[in-house]
Amino acid sequence: MNFFAYPLEHMPFVVVTMLVAFTIHEFAHAWTAWKFGDSTAYEQGRVTLNPAAHIDWLGVIFLLIAGFGWAKPVPVRRGRFKHPRLMSVLVTAAGPISNLLLAFVGLAIMYLLVNLGVLNDPSAAVRENVGMFMAYWLHINVILFLFNLIPLPPLDGYRIVEEFVSVKLRIRMAQNEQWGIFVFILLVFIPPLRDATIDPLFSLALPIVQGMHEITGAIFGHHADSSIIPSLYGWRF
Repeated sequence: MNFFAYPLEHMPFVVVTMLVAFTIHEFAHAWTAWKFGDSTAYEQGRVTLNPAAHIDWLGVIFLLIAGFGWAKPVPVRRGRFKHPRLMSVLVTAAGPISNLLLAFVGLAIMYLLVNLGVLNDPSAAVRENVGMFMAYWLHINVILFLFNLIPLPPLDGYRIVEEFVSVKLRIRMAQNEQWGIFVFILLVFIPPLRDATIDPLFSLALPIVQGMHEITGAIFGHHADSSIIPSLYGWRF
């Protein structure tokens, strides 16, 4: 019996993509905060592309079992920013946006390789494995982008919402942050709640990826054989 969200034979694709996606996500937070004047993350060694500095193993377990997860939150002292509200929002948004960019760059590289004939390998296994890796690359990065928009602590969506509420409400939210993980677990593991919240959000992955294909197709030419990328959602790109 497989208790994971992904087939066991695909785990190498999942783990590699996960390590890159989480590392770039947290690096984007840390680097942006550092450039805006907060050196907290830099001093703690988080402005690095070393996955060991960013991985949260509980988040990894959730990713493998539930299909999505998280890394170690980057410490940010908003009081060090010249424009605390604006720069806090930009620092927070940098993480999810980095995952969206990773998905797009990966797809663009795939189109380029196909157009150059690099993947015209006589071995069907090589072509299949490259396509499957790209499918997971798109899937995980786009899902992480959407997942982090959920306004529950410690996710990025919650930190963005904090910047647009009153001080009084912000304090009240901080007092109840510890309940966020329990609400999150309920949303994930109770089917009716998940059907009404998380799944509709994740359904946006389809139009996002389709939009990426339109853009990359316009750049590299629609003759690119994007069918090399298998579907993880029940559609053929």
